[in-house]
Amino acid sequence: MRLATGMSSDVDGDGQKLRHQPVLVGETLGFLAPERGGWFVDCTVGLGGHSAELLGRFPDARVLGIDRDEEALEHARRRLHEFGSRVLLVHGNFHSIDEVVAAAGIGKPAGILADLGVSSLQLDQPGRGFSFRHSGPLDMRMDQSTRSATTTARDIVNLESQSVLETVLRDYGEERQARRIARAIVERRRRSPIETTDELRDLVHETVGASRVRRGRRVPGGRSIDAATRTFQALRIAVNEELSGLGASLERAVNLLEQDGRLVVISYHSLEDRIVKHRLRANARGEVDPITGRPFAETRLIELMTKKPIRPQPSEVQYNPRSRSARLRAARRL
Repeated sequence: MRLATGMSSDVDGDGQKLRHQPVLVGETLGFLAPERGGWFVDCTVGLGGHSAELLGRFPDARVLGIDRDEEALEHARRRLHEFGSRVLLVHGNFHSIDEVVAAAGIGKPAGILADLGVSSLQLDQPGRGFSFRHSGPLDMRMDQSTRSATTTARDIVNLESQSVLETVLRDYGEERQARRIARAIVERRRRSPIETTDELRDLVHETVGASRVRRGRRVPGGRSIDAATRTFQALRIAVNEELSGLGASLERAVNLLEQDGRLVVISYHSLEDRIVKHRLRANARGEVDPITGRPFAETRLIELMTKKPIRPQPSEVQYNPRSRSARLRAARRL
């Protein structure tokens, strides 16, 4: 874990402007209530979008930004440089939020934000292997530092058994064709290893077709999505262990907050949102009497501020399509 104060423009190593728009900014700041001042923890600071808005609008607020991606932290340092000592950036993992906050010595935070999505930096760089829209190595590690685990998407695709691959695709990608895709992967790698994102994408297309129609309340009439989407989501979750320990991390975050402190969590798929929903509801309900089944009111830790997840307005989705799957939930520490 390394501490560093924030250092300006959001550009990549070649000087190109990075396309990054934070999601649900107005809603996030409304629930966090930064006008109260104090320290706010951005658990996945990424390129610094949410933190820049918070610091720019509320001069009494300070930010401890955490990210497991060291490259993202470098961009955040440049973007947040103008805020000087009001910013503290840390290379770390949200799952260790209690240790990071203790090491930073900021006391009890006034608010905590966990934006669980993949950043634009990761998606738009072919070398990171997150997107099937670019040809790149099957990597998908959010933390590429020497201290991180070495498992990559390539390792999973080429080394795991067919049954493990099927489980990963079904449980993490909610892929209905998990068995067919897993079988095709195993048959293909017998000839030669699957090395790149486009190789895997093309294999999925050959196996189940190139696109599907996604239907639902928010996509009237259906919307075509690439058939490889769920496979890539599943591998990314497995590589980065995104769901493992998420509930416990939220528990730690709740316990860290000062009284009336706010917690905002933004998730991007149903698996994450389900964990967030159940954990927050459990903390809002408190311990339950084993005899009567009634909760003990004095054991409640939080009050829910969102009965249902907040979704982006159509206008936001129009200018920032990556926001379309975002779900925001918020709570207040009692």
